[in-house]
Amino acid sequence: MNVHDPQFSPSPADELAANVSVALEAARAMPKSVYTSPDFLAQELEHIFAKEWLCAGRADALEGPGAYLTMEIAGEPVVVLRDKDGALRAMSNVCRHRLSTMLQGRGTARAIVCPYHAWTYNLDGTLRGAPAMAANESFCRSEIALPQIRCEEWLGWIMVSLDPDAPSPAERLKDVETLVGYLGMENYTETFREEHRWNTNWKVLAENFMESYHLPACHAGTIGGSAEDLMTMALPEGTDAFNYHSILRNNSVPLALAHPDNTTLTGDQRRTTWLLSIYPALFISLTNGYFWYLSLHPDGPDHVRILYGGGMSPDYVGDPEARGHFETVKALLDDVNVEDRGCTERVYRGLCSHLGEPGPLSHLERPNFEFAQYISRRIEAGRAGSA
Repeated sequence: MNVHDPQFSPSPADELAANVSVALEAARAMPKSVYTSPDFLAQELEHIFAKEWLCAGRADALEGPGAYLTMEIAGEPVVVLRDKDGALRAMSNVCRHRLSTMLQGRGTARAIVCPYHAWTYNLDGTLRGAPAMAANESFCRSEIALPQIRCEEWLGWIMVSLDPDAPSPAERLKDVETLVGYLGMENYTETFREEHRWNTNWKVLAENFMESYHLPACHAGTIGGSAEDLMTMALPEGTDAFNYHSILRNNSVPLALAHPDNTTLTGDQRRTTWLLSIYPALFISLTNGYFWYLSLHPDGPDHVRILYGGGMSPDYVGDPEARGHFETVKALLDDVNVEDRGCTERVYRGLCSHLGEPGPLSHLERPNFEFAQYISRRIEAGRAGSA
C-alpha cells in the first residue's frame, strides 16, 4: 500500500493513526471522518464498546430484588437487575424461544416474562416456564437460560462488559480510586437519572466534557465564571484507562464546596472539582457536595444516546437544607446541559461541512488528544486481531 499514491484514499482509522502520531505540542483535532464515517463507527462498536466496561448507572438506583434497568451495548440488548438475593446481575434481554426482546426501561419484576409467548425466566436467568411445549421432545427446561453478562459494582457504579476476558474495573481503574478515594464516591446518593438523545457524534460530547477550555464561552450564562484562571489549570497526563483534570471552585456554586460541618477535608480539597473521563464513555464531575455523570453510547454517527444522572454526597444528603440545595444545583446542571447541547450539535454540523478542517489543539485540550490516542490504539489493536 503506497500512501503517497494519488489514487490512495486513507481510511478514517489510518487518518486517525497519523493524527495522533505527533507530539502534543503539534496536535490537531481528530479528522472529520472519524466522526462521520459509518464504517469507522462499526469498528468502534466492535473493538471498543463490545470490549470495554460501560456504565449502566449507579448501584443505589436498583433497590431490592427484581429491580431492573435495560440498556443496549453494541446492538446487544441487556438487562441489569437485583436477583432474589440482592446481588447485581446482567444478562441477555432476548428470549431463548423466538428471540423477542423482553423487559423495557426500568422497573421491578418478580420474573422476566417474554411479551411474545410468555416464556418466563427467574431473576437468575433460568427458565421457569414455557407454555405449550410438552409435545416438543427436544425441549428441556433445565437446559435453557439467559446468557449471563459480566457485571460488577465499582465505587458505586454498575459496570457491564460483553468481554469475558476484560480486566475488572477495580484493577483497570485503581488509579481513579487513588486519586479521588478520599471523597468516598461509593457513598454518594443518586437523586436523578434521565435519558436523552442529541444530534452529535458520541466523541464530540465526550471531548466536550474532557476540556474546560470551552467554559468561559459556551457556559458564559452558567458556570463559566466559577473556575480558577484556565491558564493556571493543571492538566496531568492520563492513563490507558482514563484522563482527568481538576478545577478549583470559588463560592459561586456553594454545593460544590465541602460542607461547613465537614472537618476532614482541608485546604484545596474543600473546593476541588474532579472531571474524570473513564474510557470509553463514562464521564463524572465529582465535587465535595454533588456529582453528575454522562454515560454515552453511539446511535449512528450523527446521534448519541445519553444516560444523565447525579446526586449528592453524604454530608449534603443529611443536611436539612439538602433538597433546596439540590434543586438549585439540578436547575443549574440542566441549564449547563442546554448550553452543551447547543455547542456539541453545532460542532457536528461543522464536521459535516465541506470547507471545515480540524485545527490545532490548545494545551488545555490535552485530555482530548489522549482520548484520540486511546481510540486509535483500540481500533488498531482490533484491526490487527482481525487480520
